[in-house]
Amino acid sequence: MSQTVQATEASEAADQAPQAPTPAEQPRKPSRREMRKARVVIRKVGPWSVLKFSLLFYFCVMLVVFWALVFLYVIMGATGVLDHLSKLLSEVGFKPKVGTFEFNGRWIFTRVFVGLAAMVVVWSLINMFLAYLYNLVSDVVGGVEVTLGEKH
Repeated sequence: MSQTVQATEASEAADQAPQAPTPAEQPRKPSRREMRKARVVIRKVGPWSVLKFSLLFYFCVMLVVFWALVFLYVIMGATGVLDHLSKLLSEVGFKPKVGTFEFNGRWIFTRVFVGLAAMVVVWSLINMFLAYLYNLVSDVVGGVEVTLGEKH
């Protein structure tokens, strides 16, 4: 009787233990041809979202350009290029009535900053207008079809 109990317990333990999948049952990686793909049609673009994204993007670009110009101005001042350029402009005819021609960095960069900020607003509004235009055109033609693929 004890042999029967032991044999039954051994068969139950074998049923409960996880078995390794056979090679046919193992999940396989999909090949390039079997990659999941989805076709999506972009029919509408939110103009408000485009405006917010454009403002942030162009503001970041503006800061990069502004600080690059400041860096260039400082380098040109340190190497003496601005002094030679002001001397050249004085000789050519841009000499003020009193004193000599000088570059005023604060005056230059306040105007550059205001101009760049205006361009941020203008180009963001242009992008918003283009989003409205896209929405109108996509109503006629049906939008842009994009195929998305899942990368493994």
